[in-house]
Amino acid sequence: MRDFLYSEVANFYNEQNFPSNPELAIEVGEQLCVQLLEPLHATFGRIAIRSAYRSCNVNQLGNQKNHNCSRNEINYGRHIWDHLDSEGCKGATACIVIPWFTDKYSNGVDWKSLAFWIHDNLPYSEMEFFDGKGLCSFNLSWNERPKRTISSWIGGKRKIDPDSFNRPEYYQGFPLLLRDI
Repeated sequence: MRDFLYSEVANFYNEQNFPSNPELAIEVGEQLCVQLLEPLHATFGRIAIRSAYRSCNVNQLGNQKNHNCSRNEINYGRHIWDHLDSEGCKGATACIVIPWFTDKYSNGVDWKSLAFWIHDNLPYSEMEFFDGKGLCSFNLSWNERPKRTISSWIGGKRKIDPDSFNRPEYYQGFPLLLRDI
């Protein structure tokens, strides 16, 4: 939970980043871990968390200061784990980097290969990819009512329809999903 609560924005502006509803934050954080992050860790090795939980105050400050934070209402059930989203659903998001894939990405492997592998193997809700200084970082979301959407800022903002691709062709040579660490 300490990794999830860490916030560069909160530290820079000397703000607290603690949930107002810790029980809900822990519940959805556990789902994010069990359903998505732990299987990724078991399969690909270490995962670096760039950003995860944000309190309403920290997220609003990040939005006002142009630190790539969406408005609070958009981030409920995403980075703001302790509030339900606009549809009344629980959810959580973490911005992560998978070093195993970063090496491949820096050698020209398409970001969609990782997106399609996750799409075909894990119960995610949303994925949003960023180049992130060559790291291929991405937001990965769990939601009790998954949306199953993929978008990217790499090469311009766009959503993609995974069903319009031959997905397994993209991730040939990727490891099989492992569930146990």
